[in-house]
Order: sequence, then structure tokens, then C-alpha cells
Amino acid sequence: MKPAAASSRHWAHINEVSFIGGMRLLFAVYRVFGRWPFRLMLYPVLLWYMARNPAARAASLDYLAHVRRRRPDLHIPSGLRGALRHFAAFGESLLDKMLLWGGLFPLDKVSVSGGEIVAEAIAARRGGLLICTHLGNLELCRVAGRNHPELKLTVLVHTKHAQAFNRMLAQLDPRSQLDLIQVTDMTPATAVLLADKVARGEFVVIAGDRVPVSPSPRVATANFLDAEAPFPIGPYVLASLLECPTYLMFSQRTRDGATLCFEPFRERISLPRSQREQLFSELAADYAARLEHHCLQTPFQWFNFYDFWAQPQPRLQPSSDNHHAPH
Repeated sequence: MKPAAASSRHWAHINEVSFIGGMRLLFAVYRVFGRWPFRLMLYPVLLWYMARNPAARAASLDYLAHVRRRRPDLHIPSGLRGALRHFAAFGESLLDKMLLWGGLFPLDKVSVSGGEIVAEAIAARRGGLLICTHLGNLELCRVAGRNHPELKLTVLVHTKHAQAFNRMLAQLDPRSQLDLIQVTDMTPATAVLLADKVARGEFVVIAGDRVPVSPSPRVATANFLDAEAPFPIGPYVLASLLECPTYLMFSQRTRDGATLCFEPFRERISLPRSQREQLFSELAADYAARLEHHCLQTPFQWFNFYDFWAQPQPRLQPSSDNHHAPH
């Protein structure tokens, strides 16, 4: 296992939206002139952001290097040219979030794959856990869900490091702040609340590709892009507590819209004490394999601008606290 470098920073301490003033201006440019003028003005903002955030820039270069080694046929640009494309896709995703909550995103151009899986669960009034990623745009599912009142989502988020951007979304539509629960504030009462929601046929959404905001994050390692990376075990602990089906959810931006993809993951997750660590490894490996599959389809749309492969210390806490709510 690769030890974390002393200089590596947790993702929550890297302000992804420190260029919030620039994004406000760019959103105004889009509303008046359209997407291409937005893109022309985006690059100076991105260059400024990359210059001010060497850790995020290095993380992008490292991730793209992993992609190139894994799939040289994708012809991913090296150096700053590749990183700039990566950050440009990130800027486009932030614009899409604002367009979604501003009512300007073409929802009629969103295609859904595997939607029957969720539809069948809704029809049976059977809730579940949706494990999402930082690939594409999670807001897409939340906004699209407004057109389907029967799809009720509660999203577990780490948004305290992005308060300025969330305030901007709230100005566009106050509903953007509804049904969000800070997982850094997870309590037993919150776990009971989530269990009640699932019992009513609702869905809980949690990310599976960022380690917890914790001094001693509990993780399982799995191969991702030909290197061992830490993945949170929290989603699997939560699934075992909720005793519900677990699904994977991915989104990707397309030329004129987006796609949402739902996949079955586990009908039930049970974590017997004697097999817990082995099961965590198997679950993380299966999740990482699907994440890699989707990342390689649109490699510039995965937005984890920190040293993803750095191993937190210590690796895994003793099993005596395995029933705590995930972070």
C-alpha cells in the first residue's frame, strides 16, 4: 500500500469553487451570448484557477497519466494541455449545474439507461441506496427527479467546503438545498431517519469515490486504473444497516445533453463480523471496476482533484466500531 505523502491534502480541504466569482460572470455570459462565448471566456478563469491550485493541477496530471497507461488508445494529451481540458470539462459541469437549477438545461435531451430498475423498485414501493460518483453531474438526477414526484431522493453530501457555490445554486432555485444531508454531521438519529425513508420506498444517494472527512478514514483498497486506491466503506456499512437493495448511478455529459445510467449492485449487503474486511474489499473492487469502465468512456468528466491514490493512515480501524454510521 502506497503511504500518503506528507504534503497530500484531503479533498475537502481543496476548494473546488474558489473561482466562484468567475463562474458568476461566465453564467451571465452564457445567458446572453450562449455556450461558445462562455467557453472562450472560461479558459482565462481556468488558467488562473490552475495557477492558484498546484495540488489540484498535479492531481489532474496524475489521474490523466493513469488513464493514458490504462488505455493508450484514447490518446489523452499529456502535460498542461490535458489538465486544461480536464478543468474545462469541470467548468462545463459547473455551468450545467447552474443551468439545471436555473431551468435552462434541456432535460428532453437526457437519456436514461437502466431506468427500469428504479421504476420497478418505485412501483413495488421498495426503497434503496444509490451509490453515485463524481463522474458527470449528480444534480442531473435531482432535477430530473422533479418531473417524477414518485422518485424521492435524499442525498448525503460533503458541501461545507463549497458553501459559496451552494449559495449560488440556492439563488437560482431554493429547492437545490432540499433533501441534502451533511454526512459530516451523521448521527444515529440521522441513520434512523434514512431507514424510515427507505422503508417508505424512497432512495438515499451517497458517493462511493471519496474517502471520509475524518482523521482516521475507514477504507478498503481496490485496483483502479492499474493502481491500488482507497475507497470508502461507508456506503456498504449504510447499505447493510438499511437492509435494502443497492444500485450504482453514473452520469455523463454528451454533446447536446446528458445520460444517466442505473445499474444493479447488490440485492442485499450483509457484513458478518468474521468476513467483514474481505467483503469490504470485494465490494470496493466491484464498485471500482464499474467506476473505471465509465471513467474510460468520458475520462475528462471525473472530477476528483486531489491525490486519489494516496493511502490514508491508518488504513482501517478495528471492527469494534463497524456499526457506526458512515461519513
